[in-house]
Parts: sequence; C-alpha cells; structure tokens
Amino acid sequence: MMQAWLDSETDIEGFREEARSLLASQVPPDEVQWLALARDDAEFTGTAPAGSPLGSSARSASSIVPASFQRLCEMVVLHQDPERFNLLYRLLWRLVHEPGLRYSAGDPDMLHAQQMGHAVRRDLQKMKAFVHFRVVSDGLQAPIEMGWFEPTHHIVEAAAPWFAQRSPRARWAIFTPRRSVECKGQLLHFGAALPRTALPANDAPDAAWAAVYWQVFGKQ
Repeated sequence: MMQAWLDSETDIEGFREEARSLLASQVPPDEVQWLALARDDAEFTGTAPAGSPLGSSARSASSIVPASFQRLCEMVVLHQDPERFNLLYRLLWRLVHEPGLRYSAGDPDMLHAQQMGHAVRRDLQKMKAFVHFRVVSDGLQAPIEMGWFEPTHHIVEAAAPWFAQRSPRARWAIFTPRRSVECKGQLLHFGAALPRTALPANDAPDAAWAAVYWQVFGKQ
C-alpha cells in the first residue's frame, strides 16, 4: 500500500500533486492510502489558496479530466468524509481509463461526489448567512467584531475571504470547533479550534470574549 501525504485536511494543491504523480506511475486507487497532517496555524495569508489545473503526465488529467470535475474536487476536499480523497482519486483514475465516465450521469461514484459538493456549498452558504458578530472592546487594544459558527465541513478557510471582502476595513474574528480565523486589514490569520463549551455566553461581558480571543490567537 502506497501512502499519499497531504499537508492538511483541505490540501487541494497537495492532492493535485500526489494525484499527478500516482497517475503517471499507474498506481491504482486500491493501492493508495491518503493521509493528512495537522495544520500549522501560525501563518497569515491575504486570500485563500488559488487552485491550479490538474496537470498531466503521459496525456492523463489535463486532456481527459473536465474542468467541471476539477471545480468539484475543490468542493469535495472540504467535506468531512475521511474517504473523500480516496473517492476523488478513484474518479480521476476512472476518468483517465474510462473516458465515457464523464458522460455517465448516473454513475454512483460521480453522484456521491456531486452530493458531497452540494453539501459543502450549503455549509458555506449557512456560514455566510448565520454568523452574527458582537463588537468587543474591553481588554483589547482596538475593537474586534467576534462571532462563532459550527460548520459541518472544513469550510472556514474557504469562507474567510468572503468575510474579509464584505467588510474590508473591519477587524473581526470567527471561532469554530474546526478552526478559527481573524482578519486584520484583509490579512487572514487562522488559529486553533474553539468548542462551543469554551465559548462565552452571548450576554457575557467583553472581558470574557477578549480572554477567548487571546487564548485562540495569542497576540494582536
């Protein structure tokens, strides 16, 4: 069994690179084990990572894999299902070796991937609609809008740029049980997860929310 390591649960670029190499080496899906490393939350980034097209070796993905499937991959890697990378690589393998698959509307693997993509899109829409912020001033050098959300899938990194663009001059933080994120001047900083049990009550004083902020992000 060959192991394919990814840098995080949402490492789409790592998946593309590994898939390219595996396809070029003709490694079948049932001989690959996909593994994701823990994410380092110490970096700032201006935007979410931009995707590059799936490349090809020996006429593999670039000429056979449709662009619509590449976009579907970007959604499915955000799903919570631990088997998602296995599913996507199996579909890539089949698209290369079974070109007619792209025209098969009822294929079980493709339907499963599409359902996963729809679930991720719904989760993204919920996060954008239901995060409610409160302004916290006490205990901080500058006011910060803070909110909390419980996503079903690994969507925090994908949703964060939308919040940054919506309020380009605002300073805010969103805590979630998967990963937290803050924005300073459109720079995004991803921090540790925060379970609901560690979240202050809605009517808690600012100091309680400020303490949570310091706990998760550790600096200003």
